[in-house]
Amino acid sequence: MKKIFVIDWVLIPAFALSFFTGLGLHAAGHGHHHGGWWHVWTFLHILTSLAFLIAVVFHVTTHQAWYRGIVRGGIGRKSKWTAGLSLLFPGLVITGLVLLGVKGMHSPVGLWHYKIGIATGVVAIGHGIARFPILRRSLNRSKS
Repeated sequence: MKKIFVIDWVLIPAFALSFFTGLGLHAAGHGHHHGGWWHVWTFLHILTSLAFLIAVVFHVTTHQAWYRGIVRGGIGRKSKWTAGLSLLFPGLVITGLVLLGVKGMHSPVGLWHYKIGIATGVVAIGHGIARFPILRRSLNRSKS
């Protein structure tokens, strides 16, 4: 299987782990006795999100031509899911990095990160569904 497809397949579980640990972290922050669990969810979310970020960097690197095409010819017939994801994801990363320097829960930046994370998650799922037939075919090619 080509490296580009290996990276794409790695993104699926990496995204799922990052997204669901983020939801778990948010839920843990709403409980009355959330102290210990909040720290566990925080650790898991940082760990899985770092792995996801690394995979995204490799993914974007392997799809540089898509971005060059937008610079040269505009959005045109390019995927709106991908464009939306490309706009949302940097905000998610920036707020996530800022949160590494924030002590405690319930910060305004944390709420922004959560909201951007939900929007990014929805768009990422749309992006993945739109690309899934191509990904599935990559499995068939590797068997031949």
